[in-house]
Amino acid sequence: MTVLRGLMKPVRYAVLLAGALPVLAFPGLNLEFLAWFGLVPGLLIMRAAPSAREAAVRGWWFGTGFMLAAHYWLAPNLGPALLLVAVVLGVLWIPVAVSTWLLLRPPVSAARALAALVVVPSFWLVIEWIRSWQALGGPWALLGTSQWQHPAVLALAAVGGVWLVSFAIVAANTGIVILLTAGQIAVRALGAAATAAMVAAGPVAFALVPASHPTGFVTVALVQPGLVHNPQLRVDASERLSAGLRGHHPDLIVWGESSVAYELSRAPGLLARIRALSAADGAQILADQDSLTPDGGKSKVAVLVGPRGIEATYTKARLVPFGEYIPFRQQLGWLTKISRAAAVNMTPGPGAKVLQVTTRDGQRIPIGVLICFESAFPDMSRVDARRGARLIVYQTSDSTFQQSWAPAQHASLGAVRAAETGRPVVQAALTGDTVAYDAQGRLLASMNTAQRGVLFVRLGLVPATAQTPFDRIGEVVPWTAIGIALVSLLVLFHTWRPHRPVRLLLDVNRRPAPTVSLLGTSREQDSGSKPAEPGEDTASSPQPGR
Repeated sequence: MTVLRGLMKPVRYAVLLAGALPVLAFPGLNLEFLAWFGLVPGLLIMRAAPSAREAAVRGWWFGTGFMLAAHYWLAPNLGPALLLVAVVLGVLWIPVAVSTWLLLRPPVSAARALAALVVVPSFWLVIEWIRSWQALGGPWALLGTSQWQHPAVLALAAVGGVWLVSFAIVAANTGIVILLTAGQIAVRALGAAATAAMVAAGPVAFALVPASHPTGFVTVALVQPGLVHNPQLRVDASERLSAGLRGHHPDLIVWGESSVAYELSRAPGLLARIRALSAADGAQILADQDSLTPDGGKSKVAVLVGPRGIEATYTKARLVPFGEYIPFRQQLGWLTKISRAAAVNMTPGPGAKVLQVTTRDGQRIPIGVLICFESAFPDMSRVDARRGARLIVYQTSDSTFQQSWAPAQHASLGAVRAAETGRPVVQAALTGDTVAYDAQGRLLASMNTAQRGVLFVRLGLVPATAQTPFDRIGEVVPWTAIGIALVSLLVLFHTWRPHRPVRLLLDVNRRPAPTVSLLGTSREQDSGSKPAEPGEDTASSPQPGR
């Protein structure tokens, strides 16, 4: 009955929709400005809860709405299991809701407002950090990635990664709530000032953090053959598009994920054709194959092929949850019976790896090669940058999620990775979106899912030793947020106690008092005899003066 009563409350569905609202800031609608105030309705509903428990429930519903909207495109693969995943991960938003209720319910003092501006964004970052664990699905739809179109805002990513952008957005929303709800003018002014400071933080960082000047250039050809299900026809399409490119002077030709459905070391005829194609174009070809491991498993492998054969390889390390593996398969393996989740887990590689590309003029250019879902992980491109990569290359397919927001959202991640590492980023997709960004995250060229062909882009390369602040300090921002969250919890446990209502039970005997008195009654009670229980008939002797 309690669950049914909860499901009948309209406010719960209002906060569910409020959780979906900020997702509109991501591609494909790209209403990126919405992120700066899109959390306000949800925070206001949490703040208005009659109790901490109700605030927690509303936070749970908010998180469920966010997860459902952000991952709706997984419905064909997960089916009804998507709702289960959203409900389970929605629990993570409970601390955001409870901290909002504790710090922003009336009356809001200046001290509580300042605390909210730090604590609420910190709890949000803890959520994003936990969601970034691969076992829980990985870091999709981090709030900071919604600003991918604005290099001035992404300058914060160069300082503290996407985490710092997310912190600024949540703090701006918290400031708006303070501005709207605080009773004192000074506290409202504090909320307004905090919001303005967060909005201005990116452009200020953009002006103060100098960009590295290119010390060389490279021309990359990105091949997008389109949706081709037949493996043989797919590789044929990539070969046709790559033929005759010598006149465009490419230094590297990049094919999409699974462009080769066969292991090249076991397909000498196909390997010979790609070698000849590389020699004819005067550029190495970065293909991508589906490989068999010695134990019979499967892996995704990027293969750098030149005129002399296979030059280097990289094996995909971070797999797509449910599509290429099922997290906690022993417990969740039943999902294969109700969805198109992976029948078997693919085998991941050992981790990030830098490959050496030889350009047309004989220069050796170190590049970081990553595959598909790995573009969502800030740490992988950062490792490549610290190892000297001058260009980050992503290969992807996205063929499963055509006609959804997923390809555009996937492509937008490259802008954030470019800003974080200070390296140009390219993504070659079999079916789109294929994109290229400069070292500050500016979009240089793109092809959407409706297009086919080859995208040429000339990129400026920074020195291999150049590093952004994020390259140097890494995950300091999320770890700081975790520290703030833990301190907040300790303070809460030591200072806040639930106030329980005190009941005064008055038992009034309205019946007439008996006229018989028992001698010695007063004396017995005075000497410690047990008084009558409430509600029992009592007789007492008259006392002097009463």
